[in-house]
Amino acid sequence: MHRGLAFPLAIFLLSFSQQPVCSADVTRTSSEAVAALKLQLGQPPVSFDELVKKPFAETPLTRADADSAASLIRDFTTNELRVTRAKEMQKKVVKLGDLSMPFFYRTFGNKPKSGWSLYISMHGGGGVAAQTNDQQWENQKRLYQLEEGIYLAPRAATNTWNLWHQGHIDEFFLRLIANLVAFEGVDPDRVFLMGYSAGGDGVYQLAPRMADQFAAAAMMAGHPNETSPLGLRNLPFAIHVGENDAGYGRNARAIDWKTRLADLQKDDTDGYTHLVRLHAGKGHWMDRQDAEAISWMAKFRRNRNPLRIVWKQDDVVHDRFYWLAVSPGDMKPRGEMIATRDGQTIRIEKADAKRVTILLSDEFVKLDEEVVVLSGGNELIRNVVPRTIRSLVETIRDRGGLSAAFSARLDVAIPQPEEAVKNSQ
Repeated sequence: MHRGLAFPLAIFLLSFSQQPVCSADVTRTSSEAVAALKLQLGQPPVSFDELVKKPFAETPLTRADADSAASLIRDFTTNELRVTRAKEMQKKVVKLGDLSMPFFYRTFGNKPKSGWSLYISMHGGGGVAAQTNDQQWENQKRLYQLEEGIYLAPRAATNTWNLWHQGHIDEFFLRLIANLVAFEGVDPDRVFLMGYSAGGDGVYQLAPRMADQFAAAAMMAGHPNETSPLGLRNLPFAIHVGENDAGYGRNARAIDWKTRLADLQKDDTDGYTHLVRLHAGKGHWMDRQDAEAISWMAKFRRNRNPLRIVWKQDDVVHDRFYWLAVSPGDMKPRGEMIATRDGQTIRIEKADAKRVTILLSDEFVKLDEEVVVLSGGNELIRNVVPRTIRSLVETIRDRGGLSAAFSARLDVAIPQPEEAVKNSQ
């Protein structure tokens, strides 16, 4: 699923002039670039496609200027959303192409200083008449209560059996989250996903492939179908199923996932936080005992920059996951990528792709020092990576200001097996 992030074709190599560069000159050109950005943003309409082509967008920035530029871009994006999406928030209907997703939400408690928590709660139903799915949506609206936060129940855009894990759902949810951040002041690091029955099916599918968007997820009374738990490495995941819920083998699959998640956590002790609860004596309806998942999820915040990423593509593919990105040609269904960061060193352990983009920020590495990229025992890159307005624009605008502001990027060619053989000879 490509959302418009641009990817250069060549490996980025930072070159240095033979002439000594005065730090005052660097600071001046950096501040001038931010001043040029501010001027451009003050003269709407703004074409960001054109803005990133301007020379100042490639000017290396100081850390302070990168932070200033990120604030300018994010504030502009937020204000833009408040104008362009005001009607859909008033009508409480999001439209993408020919599909529409109505949504309901209400607030609980007092708004924290960091912003509201957001709980997206998916209804049951599935491949049934529209009226039945409508009724399930009505039930979902009042199924759970919060101590604090915004409880949002969307109505699926279709009435198919897989209504919550078709490809359009990812785009709808990204848009909903961006809207609630812009209009209601939601904390983007406190967004949670949950769902019951067919909605639980959706949690099984969406949570691994959108793990970088949520703080935690809870699956109630659903079935995973063919999906894999690998992508849940950095997303706390709860499973609640009735002990006697044998329909579609839901209880058996919950036990299977409990074993799989425990095995993954045994081999990777810092990841795969999970809770699996089979409610004694309960069938498909758990008499709201599953509501305990809310307080369990509420303990967590999104980890924007995990030290280890396990990215397992689904049949619905994405171009970005935490601090990794790929070009459209490398978005392979069921593809897998594993990367770790240790200090200034990033190691690509596995990559079902020919190229990968590593997104960097000062919160993740020391950008004024060399960053090293390793793969298969080979050192691919060792460079100081510049912060640029272009990188900030492309990463912030890509998701409506939801992600961390990545001020730098490295585009890396991954050695293919035949190349590795040649290099060893």
